[in-house]
Amino acid sequence: MEATQGTNALNDEDLVASEYLTFTLGAEEYAIDILKVQEIRGYESPTLIANAPAFIKGVINLRGIIVPIVDLRIKFNLGNVEYTPFTVVVILNVAGRVIGAVVDSVSDVISLTPAQIRPAPDFSGTFDTKYIRGLAAFDERMLIVTDIERLMASADMELVEASSE
Repeated sequence: MEATQGTNALNDEDLVASEYLTFTLGAEEYAIDILKVQEIRGYESPTLIANAPAFIKGVINLRGIIVPIVDLRIKFNLGNVEYTPFTVVVILNVAGRVIGAVVDSVSDVISLTPAQIRPAPDFSGTFDTKYIRGLAAFDERMLIVTDIERLMASADMELVEASSE
């Protein structure tokens, strides 16, 4: 009887937490859906690709799969890009592709419920928030919850085949 008593008072959707990998880019902390993360690797210099956008650092061979490496710090215009021992590549499985994302450091894995994620503020066209799911306060930290699949599949990333325009 006690098991059914608690479920009547709360909405089931508010209780379902999803796990997120948190990482830093510059002074900000971001969170992405852990289900999109395949693995985390130390940074190694990729093979450069001629005429690639600046934020695409090149490619690496990951167990026979050629993986494009995107430096999110360059993509988001976060100033000086420094490669330190903490710099890592988060290998993502998004939009049917394996893609590496360079970040300053990985923090931890946290659980967030939908109620903890607040909508991103509207910047009235001056700032593009279409890749931001929302903002979450967690242990006195403000996290930018990012829709990593939408970001990596966007036309401006040039990582997936776009339909003919």
